[in-house]
Amino acid sequence: MADQADKREKDRRFQEAALSCLPDVARFALSLTRDEPDADDLVQETYLRAYRSWDTFEPGTECRAWLFTICRNAFYRMHKREERTVQCDDAELESLAAAAVHSSAEHAGFGDVFARADLHEALEQALNELPDQFREAVVLVDVQDHSYEDAATVIGVPIGTVRSRLYRARRLLQERLLTYAKDAGIAPKEGPSGLERNP
Repeated sequence: MADQADKREKDRRFQEAALSCLPDVARFALSLTRDEPDADDLVQETYLRAYRSWDTFEPGTECRAWLFTICRNAFYRMHKREERTVQCDDAELESLAAAAVHSSAEHAGFGDVFARADLHEALEQALNELPDQFREAVVLVDVQDHSYEDAATVIGVPIGTVRSRLYRARRLLQERLLTYAKDAGIAPKEGPSGLERNP
């Protein structure tokens, strides 16, 4: 009788804390797999593992980050992939490069182009084209609104690595969106360098 009461209480706590994060976990899974059926499988695997390990979850801590960590680990285990090492340790240089792209774009007349255009589809495509390590950092911090600390825990890297990956990812996104704006005719056909593009 006590066992059944304990199980009901466990189920209640799991439903309250973990299942409420399902939409966020589903979006994160899709950002990893880039395929809806695979994402569905990954979400199912994540919640199976989470339920089995629920006794290890510390009440009062961030359940969403805990689930994201399980999801990410399940993804890499399911696909038996090793995360590639990204050499991008100089955040200051990346920041300067991003600022240079922005300044050049302003000078070339791009101005408020991003405010005038619907870039949802272009942004989604640009995100999908990022290398895995950069994409997961952007999704965790900029899309899912995790702190750097939570993202570092989920990915399993130091906070400095998260920061450097974000700098690099944001600069790549910036460059790709500027290219999209030019190709779509909503910005001058002049590159950020100030040189006319070849037709």
